[in-house]
Amino acid sequence: MRVTKSPSVVYWLDNTLYLNITNQCSNNCYFCLRKSKTGVSRFNLKLVEEPTVNEIIGKLEDMINVRNWNEVVFCGFGEPLTRLDCVIAVTRWIKRYAGKTVRVDTNGHGYLLNNGIDVVKELKEAGVDRISVSLNAHNAETYAQICAPQFENAFENVLAFIAKAREEFKLEVTAVRLPETDIERIREIAHSMEVRFRLRDYVPSVW
Repeated sequence: MRVTKSPSVVYWLDNTLYLNITNQCSNNCYFCLRKSKTGVSRFNLKLVEEPTVNEIIGKLEDMINVRNWNEVVFCGFGEPLTRLDCVIAVTRWIKRYAGKTVRVDTNGHGYLLNNGIDVVKELKEAGVDRISVSLNAHNAETYAQICAPQFENAFENVLAFIAKAREEFKLEVTAVRLPETDIERIREIAHSMEVRFRLRDYVPSVW
């Protein structure tokens, strides 16, 4: 399938509408799709520049009523919480004008990226319904190895984010099936924190 030439801010897979609002990320995971691909399905997710809130809303206005979307998800080729203000503003618009379920897919670095801000509270007040956190490792050493975070103590902060966010949202923990990871231990972490766990398949890079 041919990939669109122009970068997509809004794209879709099946009945889910996705928002690609940034290519910035505080992790540099070796398995990340953006290292080897320009996008997913037929959509190019390599942004030339970050869209403004008004540009994102303009794209949403064109697409929000095209189909009865199950949900709108902040998930693209970057970490959406690097643009917390944008996530909040766009979520408020979605809730006011479309009434759709909103999910944020995140690496869990929200508090590291937004020092001094109560990220969970802000997301809740904006109207976010669900959060999916990519844990991807069973301990700090493995996390550092495969995710190469820009922050120290990132793994511990992801667990702290999960612990706080689970009190306010329908939350799931996900992990990619990788040789370095102990999936059962990650599953146990999720179980001990009383959150849902979802395993994702690894898509090898082709060079």
